Amino acid sequence: MDEVAGAIADPVRREILLMLRDEPLTAGQIAGRFEISRPAISRHLRVLREAGLVRDEADGRRRVYTLVTAPLDELTDWLGQLTRPSGWQHHFDALETEVYRTRREHLHRDQTRKETA
Repeated sequence: MDEVAGAIADPVRREILLMLRDEPLTAGQIAGRFEISRPAISRHLRVLREAGLVRDEADGRRRVYTLVTAPLDELTDWLGQLTRPSGWQHHFDALETEVYRTRREHLHRDQTRKETA
């Protein structure tokens, strides 16, 4: 998970992943979309490959890169733990439900009293 998080920490690498989401691309096609050098793009692709986020295949003299999303699953699960309500949030939600239920019972009881009076 740490290697994946480190790989996606860079905005250029995140952009590369978004590009590969739509279609496999050659290293040259990827490099052509950035204002940085081809060697810099090659280093970014190496980091993504080592993290398991892309795979490359030889196509003649070209390398074609494809997105691999499986390594993101562990990171996604961990991030989900951060965004889920905490234990306290569940208690507050239960308290809020109880307050609304009690108010509704009081209103119903008051209406019943007025109708019978």
